[in-house]
Amino acid sequence: MTRPLAAAVALALLAGAAGAAPAPRMGITSFAQLKTPLPYPYDEKADASAAVATAKARARDHHKLLLIDLGGNWCPDCRILAGTMEEPELRAFVDAHYEVVTVDVGRFDKNLQIPAHYGIIRRLEGVPSVLVVDPATDRLVDAGHISALSDARHMSPQALADWLAQWTP
Repeated sequence: MTRPLAAAVALALLAGAAGAAPAPRMGITSFAQLKTPLPYPYDEKADASAAVATAKARARDHHKLLLIDLGGNWCPDCRILAGTMEEPELRAFVDAHYEVVTVDVGRFDKNLQIPAHYGIIRRLEGVPSVLVVDPATDRLVDAGHISALSDARHMSPQALADWLAQWTP
C-alpha cells in the first residue's frame, strides 16, 4: 500500500464511516431476491495460510484492503454474505476496494491460525467473521467489529453494502 493510501486508511479509521467511500446502492431490497442456490464460498481443502498470503500480496500490489471472510458452507449467514457480494453493484465496489479471500473454519475447529495471527485467540463469536486488513501494516482495520455480519440474514442487502463500505478510504 502506498503512503497516501495508508494515510487514507488511517484517516478513514479516525473519521469512521463519514470518511469512507460511499456504498453502492443495491438493486435488491431483500435476500429473497438473491440468485439461488446461494454459493458455497469456502474451499474446505484449501491451504488457508497460503491463500491469505497470496491475497495479501495482491492487495498490497493493487493498493486495496484485504478482506478475509472466515466461515463455513454450512452457515446460512456466510452464504447470504457470499450471494450478496455477487450482486453486480456490490461486486464492482468490492473488486475496486478489496482483495477477498475466503477461509473455511469448519465448525470453529479449522484454520484458526488465521484469526490468531490478528490477535483473535479466543473462539470466534460467530461466522461469517470478516477481517478487514491493511496489507501494508498487516493490522486489522475493523478491530472490534469482525463478528458484525454473523447475523447477516437479519440485515438488508443495503446494510451489508454499507458495512463493507465503512472501512474503505
